[in-house]
Amino acid sequence: MLQTSATMRPLGPEDLSDLLALIRRDPLINLFVRSRVDATRLNPRWLGGQVLGYFENGELVSACHAGANIVPVEATEPAVAAFADRLLRDRVRPASIVGPQVPVLDLWNRVAADWGPARSPRLDQPFMTIATDSPIEGDPRVRRIMIDEIDTLYPASVAMFTEEVGVDPEAGGGGYRARVTQLVAQGWSFGIIEDGSVLFKAEVGAVSPEACQLQGVYVRPDRRGEGVAAAALASVVQEARRSIAPVVTLFVNDHNTAARRAYERAGFEQTATFASVLL
Repeated sequence: MLQTSATMRPLGPEDLSDLLALIRRDPLINLFVRSRVDATRLNPRWLGGQVLGYFENGELVSACHAGANIVPVEATEPAVAAFADRLLRDRVRPASIVGPQVPVLDLWNRVAADWGPARSPRLDQPFMTIATDSPIEGDPRVRRIMIDEIDTLYPASVAMFTEEVGVDPEAGGGGYRARVTQLVAQGWSFGIIEDGSVLFKAEVGAVSPEACQLQGVYVRPDRRGEGVAAAALASVVQEARRSIAPVVTLFVNDHNTAARRAYERAGFEQTATFASVLL
């Protein structure tokens, strides 16, 4: 019986093709890391962290994005154990662990004594996808947000983030406004603006050739429960599939039944389960 030789090290530009092959094993689940790799080409100057690679007999079998967000890629149990040891040894202090439920919970169990307690553990998040246009009619008011509408959009973005994540995104300086502006400039921010107020908004936060991921879905509180979200999402899906990527994905908290119903009505189906641990 052959003995497996396992090693782990940070990946660099020379590992790009092997990492992309690993990501393509499940391009929808691994979308966030694919978007980071495409944007940085694994150049440490732009990555804002590192991507750890776990090798067995010289073959890359698992990876882990280790920056502000810890995100496992095709992570086996031995790989998760190795990643946890390395992250603890390097005294990494991320903002979150996010990804497929099984490796995320395994990783969290291994680091919780040092990184915990979690500010918000979200351990059962349906991962949903749609690869066709929505079965329901879209809302014709949905459009791309324009760069001169940032001042109108931004308060809704702050409100959504504060409600969803539980912290004020402005507490860390101007980085959040810069990110909102970047998404608008890329044409990845969609919404309904009426009478100078944001009724609905959603952004595409990550993109690959295969798929894109929605985030920041928001309906103004006084208009919730009216069915605004489902029709608006139908329009976002149609435009995102037309001009950004052919499959649209998202993940949602299990307890957010109103959001889940809206996504399902818009045509999204659960295809996997994620977990997020906010630290």
